[in-house]
Amino acid sequence: MTRFDIEDMASAILAAPGWARVGITAPARHIRDDAAQELARSVAEALMDGQQGPEKDEQPELGL
Repeated sequence: MTRFDIEDMASAILAAPGWARVGITAPARHIRDDAAQELARSVAEALMDGQQGPEKDEQPELGL
């Protein structure tokens, strides 16, 4: 199981689209649901981007 730092999660939430952060407090259930999905997607993408290793092109070649 992957563990995430609380600071990273807080930064990811604050970086999510504003409408999603505000939308989770909307009176209409369908708006709250859409906002929660977008907020979760934004946080997951931000945290997974931080967990990925270097790109294939960035890895040094080993001389044999």
